Amino acid sequence: MRIRLAGEADAPGVHAIYAPVVELTAISFEIVPPSPAELAGRIAAHRESHPWLVATEGGVIGYAYAAPFAARAAYGWSVETSVYVAEAARGHGVGRALYGALLRILVAQGYRQAMAGIALPNPASVRLHEAMGFTRVGVYRAAGWKLGAWHDVGRWQRQLGGAEAVRVAPVAPLPLSRLGAGALATLLEAEGSPIP
Repeated sequence: MRIRLAGEADAPGVHAIYAPVVELTAISFEIVPPSPAELAGRIAAHRESHPWLVATEGGVIGYAYAAPFAARAAYGWSVETSVYVAEAARGHGVGRALYGALLRILVAQGYRQAMAGIALPNPASVRLHEAMGFTRVGVYRAAGWKLGAWHDVGRWQRQLGGAEAVRVAPVAPLPLSRLGAGALATLLEAEGSPIP
C-alpha cells in the first residue's frame, strides 16, 4: 500500500468508494453521490491549505482529507477530518495509516485541532477515531434525516502538536508546498511513528 497526496485524477477512485456510502448508508449525510468531476473539484479546492490523501494498491483503496472547520477567522487553526476505505480493504489498517499520515501533515502545517463528526451508530469509525487519539466531546441528537430515520451525530476532537501548542499564539498554517517534497514524503511514509 502506498499513501500519497490526491490529485484530480484520483476522483473516479474516490467516487467508487464514496458513492455506495452515500447511496446505501447514513454514514454520510449527502443524499446524492457527488460526481467524479465534483469530487475532483473538492480535491482541488483547498489543495494548498488542506490535504487530501489516497491509499493505493492497484487502485484507490481509501482516502482521507481535511477541510476548514468553520468560516470565521478564529477557527483558522482547526480542521474537520474524514476517512473512507473501500469495503474490501476495511479492517486491514488502511484507515489508521491514512489518518496517521493526515494528522502528521496537519501538525507540520501548524494546525492545532482536528474535529470529526460520526453519524451514529458507527462502531468501526468510533474505534478508529479513538485509536487515533480523538476524544468524544458531544452528540447532536437527531441531527439528520436519511433512509427513513433520524440519526445522531457524535463529535470527536483531537489536539494537534502537543499540549504546548495551545499555550502560545499561533502563526498561520503553512501551505503544503511550503513543507517541501522531502518533508512531505517523510510524513507520508512515517507509518507507526507517534503523532504529536
